[in-house]
Amino acid sequence: MSLLLLVTLCVSALYGWVAWRLQRAPRAASVRWLLPLALLAHGALIYHSVLGQGDIRLGFGNSLSTILWLTALAYWLASQGAPLARLQSWVSGLAAVSVLIMALFTATHAIPNSQALALRAHLVVSFLAYGLLAVAALHAVLMTMLEKQLHRGSLQNGAPPLLTLEAMLFRTIGVGFALLTLALFSGVFFSEELFGTALQFSHKTVLAILSWLVFGGLLLGRHFRGWRGRTALVWTITGFTLLLLAYLGTQFVLEVVLRR
Repeated sequence: MSLLLLVTLCVSALYGWVAWRLQRAPRAASVRWLLPLALLAHGALIYHSVLGQGDIRLGFGNSLSTILWLTALAYWLASQGAPLARLQSWVSGLAAVSVLIMALFTATHAIPNSQALALRAHLVVSFLAYGLLAVAALHAVLMTMLEKQLHRGSLQNGAPPLLTLEAMLFRTIGVGFALLTLALFSGVFFSEELFGTALQFSHKTVLAILSWLVFGGLLLGRHFRGWRGRTALVWTITGFTLLLLAYLGTQFVLEVVLRR
């Protein structure tokens, strides 16, 4: 067994233990220490996969793992000021799986002009947008579950207030939408400078723009119509699904199904 594979298995197991522990003792001191350690080790694995050969290399495995790492990192930072143990447990479990997926799907391709600072900035902004909007999607699912428990009278003690979660949800969507706008703007208007080729309206571009329209529509509906609850959930999940299909769906089909 190679050292890299051993580290990968250890990081996945560490995430898994944290996910299990968060369900039972979310305030345990071990969780406060081991979750940052898992995040740090996961980040190191992503750095090795994406930047380990000098240029930027992306594929289905390390892209998915990067998005879930950013999601786990965002929830860890957010949980410092709010009781989000249940969601942090879910995200830690997903991060554990994503580490294994990165080890399983190792195919990557070099990004042209990857030494250009503008391209690196574009990729960072894009991944941050993915990560934050993934946070929003999970957040919306949790809110729906808590709302159902509240209506049934089975809401557990210690659950975060729905109004607090709702405010966090729309703040997250607002920041994610701003980053997605920046990523789309730079990709559409500076395609030749960033990627060395003129813009081509592929299905990937169309899906990303549709996702941007959905999130923009949700924020407008929230501002002018006071949208919340199930309406917010449907729009959030729809927008994130489109965004997920725009890049990861394409990568999965090309690398895993078609093996290109």
